[in-house]
Amino acid sequence: MISHKDLANAVRFLSIDSIQKAKSGHPGITMGFSDAATVLFSKVLRFCAKHPKWPNRDRFVLSAGHGAPLLYSLLYLTGYKDASLEDLKNLRQLHSKMAGHPEYGLLAGIETTTGPLGQGLATAVGMALAERMQHARFGNLIDHYTYVAVGDGCLMEGISQEAMALAGHLKLNKLIVLWDNNGITIDGGVSLACETDQIMRFKASGWNTLEVDGHNEEEILNALLQAKESSRPTLISCKTVIAKGAPTKEGKASSHGSPLGEEEIKGVREYYNWPHEAFDIPQDILSAWRAAGEKGETLVRAWEKELSALPEKERLLFINELENNKFPTDWEYSFKEYKTSLLSQPEPVATRKASQNALEVLVPLMPYLIGGSADLSPANLTKTKASVDLTSDYKGNYIHYGIREHAMAAAMNGLSLEGGFIPYGGTFLAFLDYLKPALRLSALMKRQVIYVLTHDSIGVGEDGPTHQPIEQLASVRAMPGILVMRPADSVETAECWEIALKTNDRPSVLALSRQALPLLRKTADENLCLKGGYVISAAAKKDETTGQTADERQLTLIATGSEVSLAVQVQGLLKEKGLSAAVVSMPCLELFDRQQETYKKAVLGNKPRFFIEAL
Repeated sequence: MISHKDLANAVRFLSIDSIQKAKSGHPGITMGFSDAATVLFSKVLRFCAKHPKWPNRDRFVLSAGHGAPLLYSLLYLTGYKDASLEDLKNLRQLHSKMAGHPEYGLLAGIETTTGPLGQGLATAVGMALAERMQHARFGNLIDHYTYVAVGDGCLMEGISQEAMALAGHLKLNKLIVLWDNNGITIDGGVSLACETDQIMRFKASGWNTLEVDGHNEEEILNALLQAKESSRPTLISCKTVIAKGAPTKEGKASSHGSPLGEEEIKGVREYYNWPHEAFDIPQDILSAWRAAGEKGETLVRAWEKELSALPEKERLLFINELENNKFPTDWEYSFKEYKTSLLSQPEPVATRKASQNALEVLVPLMPYLIGGSADLSPANLTKTKASVDLTSDYKGNYIHYGIREHAMAAAMNGLSLEGGFIPYGGTFLAFLDYLKPALRLSALMKRQVIYVLTHDSIGVGEDGPTHQPIEQLASVRAMPGILVMRPADSVETAECWEIALKTNDRPSVLALSRQALPLLRKTADENLCLKGGYVISAAAKKDETTGQTADERQLTLIATGSEVSLAVQVQGLLKEKGLSAAVVSMPCLELFDRQQETYKKAVLGNKPRFFIEAL
């Protein structure tokens, strides 16, 4: 009979052996948390290794991402097809699927990229919220739990407070957090920098809390089963010993971020009575783990039977949205008509208002479009007549995140990762720094998350320099993998929304003005913003004989957003002085960079160029 100790030791030793071979890594957490992780994966977690994308699987998020070998070992042991023993031997190496911290997309079973502490917890809040929302829409087809492993560091990070408060307020009872409470950080004891009573902190935010010996199988299992019955999210404090069993490093900070060394590992083998060589897992133990990875097969089959009972159209829609991240395109015709109608509305409009006007058309057509704001709905104008506040029964399409920009962005990542939703959320561009770490993960994971960042320049006016985002556009443009769009009028704003909704492999940032801007576009047939930049006001002269138009520019004015109309005014003044200028609107530098050189040269011309951006 294979015991819990046998199963946990397989996880423990695969982890520390892979770290030792890599000559870098974090063995302490993998040793101390192996017992809790083993109970979760072998007895509680509802999953099937052969069906890693099963929409109704329980999610496991390793927020303490430095413990990645723990997760990798579990994926291999339970039989995930793309997690091999050779991969474990290649831990933390260049191009390895088993990177130093879990990277979404490299291996099935990695639900989100983690490593920046606290991000996994906050992302999991979004996952748990998405699960409740999908359950409200589809019933028992989506009815699963989200489990999170956090360390002391995750709970010290400020994002943890935002995330836990949001989860408590939303009563996300299917969110269960296991805290590896070992009292050690890189510098030494947690007491060096923190004396927070974490249990009371979670209770104060509306959580259910439990405390167990993190090395006691029975206590861990009972706590997990109790947590599943709670009407609130649950924190389980698992009191553990970092690097438990290491002769000289047990309970010490020296075990946190460095390999144990051959002699120390020899002592660990003796402590746990594990006589096997590195990476050697006895067949009976491996078989027991593989059986744990296969037991979800019956759950998957029963679920597929329930899914097949749905009408064909509804079933295909469900599969496409939740499994394949493919959404209907039936909104495009109505939106095309809307864009054309803008040409007959020449009055100046702030692009934040133009964004709301576009959403008034889009939201009723796209039930999977989930909006929200970090307590700035009347300023960001992210809410529409068709927006319905999320209620206690999790119906609705609009989330009030509170003054929690960072948690909002991370939760939107979770909403996207769960499947079936395209989330968008608003705040001021000046507050980009509050959410940037989560935006960075949106880009790394290539998630379709839309950031509506308004009050985009010194045009914000009387609010003063604290709200004037002088450097923010440059900083977000410097981050790879993001479409940063700054539209110049209502037509461009609609086009940018269209681009964001059709771009499913990266996040989009819409930088929108507070001040009203004149309508500059004369046509709306083609999405010109899709080219990134184009000539919006030419310096051209028509030859009456041939009917051909010649580019007579002597210089080029390039501008974005609110400065495009300024550039057009400058163009007129220059013309009075006898200088011919072309005006280029450049709403998205990233898209413009993708264009062919011939197009870019035609747009920019070969005369002196001046870029206008009042940030």
